[in-house]
Amino acid sequence: MLKLTRLFGTAILTNTGDIMTNEDKQKNPEHHRRVRYSGKYPKHFNEKYKELNPEKYGSTIEKVKSKGSTPAGMHIPIMVKEILDFLQIEPGMQGFDATLGYGGHTLEMLKKLNHQGLLIGGDADPLESAKTKERLNKLGYDDTCFQVRLMNFCQIDEMVEEVGPFNFILADLGVSSMQIDNPERGFSYKTQGPLDLRFNPKKGISAAERLCSMSKAEIEGMLVENADEPYAAQIAAQITKDMWSGVSITTTQALHAEVEKALENEQLSKDERKEAVKKSSARVFQALRIDVNNEYEVLYEFLEKLPNALASGGRVAILTFHSGEDRLVKKAFKEYCRQGIYSEVARDVIRPSAEECAVNPRAHSTKLRWAIKA
Repeated sequence: MLKLTRLFGTAILTNTGDIMTNEDKQKNPEHHRRVRYSGKYPKHFNEKYKELNPEKYGSTIEKVKSKGSTPAGMHIPIMVKEILDFLQIEPGMQGFDATLGYGGHTLEMLKKLNHQGLLIGGDADPLESAKTKERLNKLGYDDTCFQVRLMNFCQIDEMVEEVGPFNFILADLGVSSMQIDNPERGFSYKTQGPLDLRFNPKKGISAAERLCSMSKAEIEGMLVENADEPYAAQIAAQITKDMWSGVSITTTQALHAEVEKALENEQLSKDERKEAVKKSSARVFQALRIDVNNEYEVLYEFLEKLPNALASGGRVAILTFHSGEDRLVKKAFKEYCRQGIYSEVARDVIRPSAEECAVNPRAHSTKLRWAIKA
């Protein structure tokens, strides 16, 4: 029989007539109904409750992957076999995953260590790194073999001071799918959200704030240097014109609209303009993200400190996703090899197979380079 009981002035409805204490409430949290959505399939990030719970809905995850898509809230690791083949990880070694992310590469490296040795995962994103640590801990990889550091990978020298040099290092410079897909992070023009773009949303200024502080020349230079944007001048002019007119560019869709307006007067067909806007928007977001997170400066510092972070014979593999990153890595590896610091470096980039790109379209632009410490 339902009974209404009062406990310290709080009314609690129970089925048995027993008083429900605060401890009982914590053990049996209130059930929340799943997010409702219109149509047969969920369209928005927060509605994809099955994709956001991979442990519970494994069959749904596999179904999404089989269609060549990345499930919401997940990241599919790229070129895993090629990376493991090169790193030659053995039990007892010590390694550093410089960009932990979802932990896809991390898990495969931990399997190679077989609970013998240590793998440290570094990431500047406090939100995703905490989730990954919890996920891998549940799989049995505790602090004795796997540790997480909230850090930027250019701080690798601090890790070396703490634990000594590494036998293997991996740096995946791509943006995690979890960050891209979550509209609250502002990494994509495809969904409405705040124009943020920071890896660590608790540090620095947002992309919207950064954009407001830049001149027309600075915006144009940023678009050319960070993304080789062919319509850099037109887009920079449109953004500064509208900002001076009081237009608020604080959301992802607002910035996307600026790109659309900037290309309105270009001599393009309807289909050509649609494709140009799509590609230019992607490049604008890339350029702004690189600027907000100081990605080139961070990568340069990392490459400079890398030789001292590797043990003799240690191996490093780096995945890049655009030409600016790849140029920096190629130049650094070549120079240190010339100096005799690296005994061998990749002569050419290694690309993902056609089969992998078909399954994971986000792998298309990936380039892998490696080096071995003398």
